[in-house]
Amino acid sequence: MEPLEIAEKLKKQFAKEIVDISEFRGQVSVTVKRERILDICHFLKVDPDLKMDYLADLCGVDYPERRFRFEVVYNLYSLTHRHQLRIKALLPSDAPTIESVIWIWKGAGWHEREAYDMFGIIFNNHPDLRRILMPEEWEGHPLRKDYPLKGSETWEYQDYQDAKILHTSDDEWNIDSSS
Repeated sequence: MEPLEIAEKLKKQFAKEIVDISEFRGQVSVTVKRERILDICHFLKVDPDLKMDYLADLCGVDYPERRFRFEVVYNLYSLTHRHQLRIKALLPSDAPTIESVIWIWKGAGWHEREAYDMFGIIFNNHPDLRRILMPEEWEGHPLRKDYPLKGSETWEYQDYQDAKILHTSDDEWNIDSSS
């Protein structure tokens, strides 16, 4: 089944939830409201014509100038039928929350934690939603467009200096002690 055919089938099933269908360079994206993301994803996985059984990727996107500032993007693939589709769920800036799809695709757990850590997107009912890349005490979400590029002004990264001192006599690091 071609991606546009999948999108049209999805639109027939969830007409009120589909905001937009777009195609760019042969890739089809379906933008949806977040409220029924579980129903939409479940349908995509269990419908025998679709069988989107592989969540290839899930990520966050930040568009600070838009009404719906954040998107959660699901790149889906069917191992059975070898077709793919991209779903984009819209989230407002004042409530960047959406239901976790971990019960549909177990692999979503790691991706949702990354989107939480980097963008501050809350995945409701995720069993272990905590930072995955940044330290627990880190403030802010580094991939938000309004995050300061050099980090917080009050924060100074010391781990590299500590590691440098620890390994000054270590040949593996090739640290020049004069620098």
